[in-house]
Amino acid sequence: MDIGGVHTCDRPLWRDIKTVCLFQPIIVFRKQMAVVRDISTLEALYEAPLSRALDKVAEEITPCYRRWIEASRFLVLSTVGPEGTDASPRGHDGAVVVIADSKTLLLPDWRGNNRLDSLRNIVRDGRVSLLFMVPGCNNVVRVNGQAFLTTDANIIKRFAEGGRNPKTVIVASVKDVYFQCAKALMRSNLWNADDESNRVPTAGQFIKEQDAAFDGAAYDANYADYAKDKMW
Repeated sequence: MDIGGVHTCDRPLWRDIKTVCLFQPIIVFRKQMAVVRDISTLEALYEAPLSRALDKVAEEITPCYRRWIEASRFLVLSTVGPEGTDASPRGHDGAVVVIADSKTLLLPDWRGNNRLDSLRNIVRDGRVSLLFMVPGCNNVVRVNGQAFLTTDANIIKRFAEGGRNPKTVIVASVKDVYFQCAKALMRSNLWNADDESNRVPTAGQFIKEQDAAFDGAAYDANYADYAKDKMW
């Protein structure tokens, strides 16, 4: 039932989500829920943010944020386009981006699966967010801004690796930058957890689920050798 716009039941609603979604389309499931439809209703559910949660936002890469970003070898790139949103992992064996200046980041597009989801989005809608992570650090750093793709030879050659260059470089202008609350990584105990990869499907199993004739076991066994000379 709903009390004041909040769903209540005998047990937490999230425990019922998997069961309901298995048997009913999500649009039907949504009709059974109390949906927050305006900002005033949303804000009434939460306490006001502390001033430091707002004051921490910088409009450029400060010295502290530079140190963090230059230490990060991994980020998640979020983009938006006509088909919807996309989030793409990006990694390097050194700093994952180059800081061109206090308002500009350069992110080379190294070899991947050539779906080009993020790049197609950027060409049509430049809004991006970059979420930087550093192993062992429970804080993460977010950069929001606008981006475009370049094939400028002077920029491309800055990223030469073993005689190879990226096809394009993402040039992101910084609108704002700030660190995120550490609670999410603290709750998940992400950096202190044991290797749990044996609990989840492999890439080969994912593909075989869609294509029964695919040899997923061989794909998994050979992928490391296949990929080692295709990193850059």
